[in-house]
Amino acid sequence: MELREADPKGLIRESYRIEGISDAECRSIFLDWALSLEAGTDQRAAMRLALEHYSTDPAHPMSLVLAEGVTQAAKAPTRRGGRTGRVSV
Repeated sequence: MELREADPKGLIRESYRIEGISDAECRSIFLDWALSLEAGTDQRAAMRLALEHYSTDPAHPMSLVLAEGVTQAAKAPTRRGGRTGRVSV
């Protein structure tokens, strides 16, 4: 994967350039970034590439958001309820 595929609009890059950016602002930018990826893009690989390329400070709010995204994406999805969960078989 190339960097232009991982950050097509440059949103992650720009977030690192904003002085005093907050965690909430980084999460909002992250959502916009996730929605801007092409269908079928490996989001976890894109997050990892953006983190490796742009992050110079591990304490930067965007670095924390990306790192959390990589670890959360690694978890297998779990069932969260629905009719089958409420009705015994």
